[in-house]
Amino acid sequence: MQRATTIVRKAAVRPDAVADQIALDHAARSRRSAELTAEGGLAFRLDLDRATTLEDGDAVRLEDGRLVRILAAPQALLAVTAGNSVRLTRLAWQLGSNHVQAEMTPEALYVLDDPVVAELVRGQGCTATALRRPFRPEKEAAAHDHSTCGHDHHHHGHDHGHDHHDHDHGHQAHDHGHAHHDHAHHDHGHHRHAHDHGHVHGPGCKHSH
Repeated sequence: MQRATTIVRKAAVRPDAVADQIALDHAARSRRSAELTAEGGLAFRLDLDRATTLEDGDAVRLEDGRLVRILAAPQALLAVTAGNSVRLTRLAWQLGSNHVQAEMTPEALYVLDDPVVAELVRGQGCTATALRRPFRPEKEAAAHDHSTCGHDHHHHGHDHGHDHHDHDHGHQAHDHGHAHHDHAHHDHGHHRHAHDHGHVHGPGCKHSH
């Protein structure tokens, strides 16, 4: 079985290199590995080196150089609308706080057709209409992962340790503590910035800071 290890994004796909195509829903397009059979019968193993999302019109390259085009398959969704933008904005905030994937368009907000989500939608005074269409939810911001947010949390704790150490010594250590005071003060401002940033997730956010 041929392996597909490389993604070719839509803009770079050469039509003459496409050997087959396959329609996948959003969950399937987000897998790193899977055994798949394209519409024309071409069987291959998806074997990417990292998790990502294949978009409609992208392709994967097989070991022999041929491409398999990826199509976004229609799936059961809810089209969410509201009488005013405030209700829809409040609902989008709550969906994000609960890690519910959503696609935003000028016409409506789209979510997977789920009874629990439908109840939340109607509870906010919005309208949910069932339909089938491809699902292209918004990508989660990279800063959501604290390991990539760029804030040096361990360094901040290290500075606190120096402050306590300085207070335990005599006059000479006290002067040394003053030399570090401005630096520690700067880190406190930095900490406030990280704290404020983390709380944009809205009410009900269950992240630990």
